[in-house]
Amino acid sequence: MAAVEKRRPAVAPAANFADSGRPSVSRAAAVSESEEDFLRQVGVTEMLRAALLKVLEARPEEPIAFLAHYFENIGLRSPANGGAGEPPGQLLLQQQRLGRALWHLRLAHHSQRTAFNNNVGVAYECLSASGRKKKPGLDGRTYGELLKRICRDGEAPEEVVAPLLRKIQCRDHEAVPLDVFRAGMLTCFVLLEFVARAGALFQLLEGPAVAVADRRVGQAVLDTLEGALQASDNTAAPVCYLEAGSRLGPDSLALAMDRAMSGRRPSSPMTREEFLEKAAALFIAKVKPVG
Repeated sequence: MAAVEKRRPAVAPAANFADSGRPSVSRAAAVSESEEDFLRQVGVTEMLRAALLKVLEARPEEPIAFLAHYFENIGLRSPANGGAGEPPGQLLLQQQRLGRALWHLRLAHHSQRTAFNNNVGVAYECLSASGRKKKPGLDGRTYGELLKRICRDGEAPEEVVAPLLRKIQCRDHEAVPLDVFRAGMLTCFVLLEFVARAGALFQLLEGPAVAVADRRVGQAVLDTLEGALQASDNTAAPVCYLEAGSRLGPDSLALAMDRAMSGRRPSSPMTREEFLEKAAALFIAKVKPVG
């Protein structure tokens, strides 16, 4: 009997390959179907689909590196991490959420309106996740920290962005709705680009051997820029002021510079910092304060 019992497992596999292997094919199909069900149930299928959609939206130069960063950050949004890290771990979790929200906000340029708005919604949802003792929602303190991170990482001078932050920040205890959050994110990114373009413009004004510009010429360019911004006062969208600045033609700038240089009086120099601060002030003056 013992010999018979030992031989039975050796006979069973042979029966699985009867009828030209059809039972084996059926078993493989069942295994494949169960694997697909498993991936679907645990959310992997949907996660991969979302990742591919992000690649199509952002169209990065290095898609593989983009996906690596995406999957590196994806876990911070999972419900399992939602209540993890009470103080002092809560502070670390908050910094992770800020970093991940900022990563999503940078996936698409603000000119890609649909993709940018979608990413703003994801960032808002990420920051609104609740812990064990915290109700879901975004408060003014977290919103303000994200604004500062955007401006700091954008390498804009602190004295340039400080007036904007005072205008669009909320009180620490205030609840920040999605529309206020979206407007603040867009305004910050547009200001950073506005300042970058102003910096490129100043490079055309500064002297060949010194990092300063003639004050008369610099002020003439600023006055021309102010006139272009005033022509866009019929709209409240921050990006429209950026477009207005971009419409400054070389002819109008050259004319303003020629008029400034026609004077024979000596002029004091204007530094890059002063020029950027004055240019940013023109933009910030058009931004409506929160509330």
